[in-house]
Amino acid sequence: MNKDSKIYVAGHRGLVGSAILRALENQGYTNLVTRTSSELDLRKLPEVYAFFEQEKIDYVFLAAAKVGGIAANNDFPADFIRDNLLIQTNVIDAAHFNGVQKLLFLGSTCIYPKFAPQPLKEEYLLTGELEPTNEPYAIAKIAGIKMCESYNRQYGSKFISAMPTNMYGPNDNFDLKTSHVLPALVRKIHEAKEQSSPTVEIWGTGTPKREFLHSDDLADACIFLMNNYEGNEIVNVGVGEDIAIKDLAMLIKNIVGYEGELVFNSSVPDGTPRKLVDTTKINGLGWKASIPLEEGIRAVYEDYRSSLAVQQ
Repeated sequence: MNKDSKIYVAGHRGLVGSAILRALENQGYTNLVTRTSSELDLRKLPEVYAFFEQEKIDYVFLAAAKVGGIAANNDFPADFIRDNLLIQTNVIDAAHFNGVQKLLFLGSTCIYPKFAPQPLKEEYLLTGELEPTNEPYAIAKIAGIKMCESYNRQYGSKFISAMPTNMYGPNDNFDLKTSHVLPALVRKIHEAKEQSSPTVEIWGTGTPKREFLHSDDLADACIFLMNNYEGNEIVNVGVGEDIAIKDLAMLIKNIVGYEGELVFNSSVPDGTPRKLVDTTKINGLGWKASIPLEEGIRAVYEDYRSSLAVQQ
């Protein structure tokens, strides 16, 4: 990408999209295009085609998606598969037919089989059954990967796919019904401290292990891949180490300064036992994550507290 290339960040208000936008601005890219969902509904093909035809986009970061944690995926499976299929199909197709030079599609490590060997290598895709709690979302993301691969094969497009591990960072979703585990724990434990609650209930046994990547690290990786990678194979983006949910909760408890007890509710499903990605490919290309987990969570907690102060 040149510094004046016309770059569209789809989903620029979300956790990942906002980080990509910040990183592009910080790295001196000047011709950035964004649209809110009210300005452009990516689920509607005529609107998407008209946008691409008018704007003459050079590069696309496809970070727009309907996302959520276990509860949201379980309660709204139709929304997750429908909206994500529509968004990515419309953007990828319009990008191709309107001469976009390169597109980066953001998937998720939930595309890998539930019981795949650890760490998760890119070649494990489609080698086993998915985790049932987020299967509709995962199938939509797999369809996006295969759509990029197929357009590359048939049309010679330069569409690449990155698979980030669990994300956290500024602009995260702290809604307890729809958020992922890390921001949910930050909010729960903060509120317990503020209300002087003696205990905090945490879903599951606390034994599953998860890897957490700061959104600023992912944004840096996405720009790196856009500038340095061409290929039909997916690329994992992660930190290469994971942490048990129980240990994560204890870390957040210490950062927040909560002195009560953490109670684990084992009647709630744990989801996948472990989800650590193999980062050999992206590390071999020359990129490595740089933000330590504790440092990243401290920054997120300060961001969350600042947002609460603004609301008041």
